[in-house]
Amino acid sequence: MEERLFFEGLRALAASAFPKHCGYCGRVFATAHDFMQQTESVRKDITGLKQSVDDDSVAIVEAYRNCLCGSTLMDFFSDRRDISEVGARRRDLFEKLLPHLQEKGMTLAGAREHLLALLRGQEKSGNIGR
Repeated sequence: MEERLFFEGLRALAASAFPKHCGYCGRVFATAHDFMQQTESVRKDITGLKQSVDDDSVAIVEAYRNCLCGSTLMDFFSDRRDISEVGARRRDLFEKLLPHLQEKGMTLAGAREHLLALLRGQEKSGNIGR
């Protein structure tokens, strides 16, 4: 795979999950970790987490949080595979990127961890080959 296409693929993979934005003040949450750390509970006596089921009967967790500006935000978290068309494209791209990372000297397990970390916003694409 050509280097330029590889990095475009990495950017597309990361862009599909985050960043999230506060519609009121414009604050940006680059990762799920940032979202949870840089917001507050809606009420001090509750977690703001609610178990729910999506349209495909998949269990999800809804996280209700207050932005520092006071606006209430909500995001979905799931341990299940995204079975939407976007999820299928993301998985296809993930599978195409694995062999390229292996060509750069990573083990299969290392390549998978690298891409998963990238999706979580924990690693930058510039770390490849180091």
